[in-house]
Amino acid sequence: MREIKVKKLPIDPGPAAWNDLLDKPEPALILNKKINSDWLIIGAGFAGLAAARRLSQLCPTDRITILEASRVAEGPAGRNSGFMIDLPHDLSSADYGGALDQDIKLTDDNRHAIQFAADMANDFEMEPDVFNQSGKINGAATAKGDKHNREYAAHLKNMGEDYQMLDAADMKAVTGTTYYQSGLFTAGTAMIQPAAFVRGISKGLKSNLIQIYENSPVESLTQNINWIATTPNGSVTSPKVILAVNGHLNSFGFLSNHLMHVFTYASMTRALSSQESRQLGGQSVWGITPADPMGTTIRRIRSSKGNRIVVRNRFTYDPSMEVSDKRIKVVARDHDRAFHARFPMLANVLMQYRWGGRLCLSRNNVSVVKELEDGLYSACCQNGLGTTRGTLSGLLAAELATGTRSARLDRALAAPSPTKLLPQFLSKPGAAAFLKWQEMKAGAEL
Repeated sequence: MREIKVKKLPIDPGPAAWNDLLDKPEPALILNKKINSDWLIIGAGFAGLAAARRLSQLCPTDRITILEASRVAEGPAGRNSGFMIDLPHDLSSADYGGALDQDIKLTDDNRHAIQFAADMANDFEMEPDVFNQSGKINGAATAKGDKHNREYAAHLKNMGEDYQMLDAADMKAVTGTTYYQSGLFTAGTAMIQPAAFVRGISKGLKSNLIQIYENSPVESLTQNINWIATTPNGSVTSPKVILAVNGHLNSFGFLSNHLMHVFTYASMTRALSSQESRQLGGQSVWGITPADPMGTTIRRIRSSKGNRIVVRNRFTYDPSMEVSDKRIKVVARDHDRAFHARFPMLANVLMQYRWGGRLCLSRNNVSVVKELEDGLYSACCQNGLGTTRGTLSGLLAAELATGTRSARLDRALAAPSPTKLLPQFLSKPGAAAFLKWQEMKAGAEL
């Protein structure tokens, strides 16, 4: 008999602001009994919900159970910046690009995932503000950032991709601020309200055959012919299990010292008044990723609880998968500096929400889609692109588990394993120093 004791449960710092902008969810359905299921998915984020959706298409009469440790949209999926990016977006590179042939295939895979997400948004009748394939801008605040953008544009041209270069006047017309010198617009990114998106999928999936249990963390997995997942108040027995837990794959005992656990941080303003919106000017909805991957991401959003601005920057390496409230307060100062540098006309606008979000990266930028043990599959390690690569990993894991082969799945299976990390006493200070150096190099892009 094989037994896996889960070493650590998810801890997410600060409020899930995107979820707080929505109506209160229905009370959680908590697993409080022993049940049997044809399929068990652990994790109800982008990967887990995509896996459930794909399984429901491939095995329409099978029973599917999803176990979520907290509430849907309270974990990393509800803390995401909401960019579902189609083009190469390697956070470890200088300008997001990589090898040409690899990036062409990666873009094709990303677009497959985005189309899968778009179909879910359509099938489950989500509003346009929840899923909108409106594109995004790489914003450059410095000459160095502009150089990054032009190098990336040359890479996109070699890939055969369309893009539009924007000058300072174009950027002001979009954002209302004179902070940006230039920008690079690409049309394929979907901008989503991440909490509304995952809650919409969750609601759309629920049926007599698909059940989602929240506040039901898995404490152990035991294999005795079938797999048995035990929660504090119940258990699920199933022949096949998909782990959609991203970095917490380590907590289940797999790939120890191969996954990098990183936090990034965001703040969201209170609702802007009508006068403040007029002072700002520009368009009412837009999204900017930084020309330097270590820079500041900015979104202007529209919601039933008012129009707001979201600021995301800073990365910290945290192998424990936990950060303190003190860390959130320290990073908040960087968010405020970035916000007021860009929007001096909004000097009286304060942040209402501040939070951190867990990322899982591998040194060689690969995901983990594989059969870990007999009947136990992984859809993990999203490399900072939880929306797109989480969706892709989830649907591919479902196809792998059902024997549904494709060139796309073959590529995922042929990928190398995540590169082993240095011992933690070396990797932690080394990573912290590297991130600090990269942030210093980003300059005004941060």
